Amino acid sequence: MSHHIVEVMKLRHVYPDGTEALRSVSFRITHGESVAIIGANGAGKSTLLLHLNGHLVPTEGSIRIGDYPLTRTTLPEIRRTVGMVFQNPDDQLFMPTVYDDVAFGPLNLGIPREEVEQRVLDALERIGAGHLRNKAPYHLSGGEKKRVAIATVLSMSPDILVMDEPTSGLDPYARRQLMQLLKEFHHTKIFTSHDLDMVLDVCERTIVLHEGEVRADGPTREIFADERLLLECRLEKPLSMQGCPVCGTASRR
Repeated sequence: MSHHIVEVMKLRHVYPDGTEALRSVSFRITHGESVAIIGANGAGKSTLLLHLNGHLVPTEGSIRIGDYPLTRTTLPEIRRTVGMVFQNPDDQLFMPTVYDDVAFGPLNLGIPREEVEQRVLDALERIGAGHLRNKAPYHLSGGEKKRVAIATVLSMSPDILVMDEPTSGLDPYARRQLMQLLKEFHHTKIFTSHDLDMVLDVCERTIVLHEGEVRADGPTREIFADERLLLECRLEKPLSMQGCPVCGTASRR
């Protein structure tokens, strides 16, 4: 299933004010991988994700999604393949009701209304938001907006799921629900997160960005065991690996 592969080659991005956010970033993610992209604030994580379905255009370098190089011509096909959940859900919710927002993508693909309705109901059910279907998005809490934004992407049945800080704003129950959903999504998934315990639970591979460059790329547990790397990149171990702060007992996880 080559259409699930993501290949980034020597990607560089410079913003109009001269800020160089990415410097020669390269990696390859294959079908079914679950990959976290972590780093301190300003490392370039969100900028990187916004390139994966064409919301930002590289200054240099290239991106390939399966058999397609990311270009203006291939953008519609790539956006059907890559589902993107933005960090701020207000960037995705603009219709009169939650139902309309979740149905918007499938309807624009020309999917019959009967199937669209089932997709909407299924997506809202998966994220525990079926009761919100008739509400206006601007009446929702921050956590509810986040869940609905995720549903707008799930209703598109993407082959690759890209999420920027997916657990931010979620309460503990919704966080657990999302983590279970991610574990059940068997296609390729890529996300950024400061929730490093979620990264440890969900991702077998982690890419560390620091000042716009890839500083490490490898098995998640090995990344978190490298204390020197974490210190240099202004990161810490997940809480579950830090042990008890009172008795000093190391975690066995």
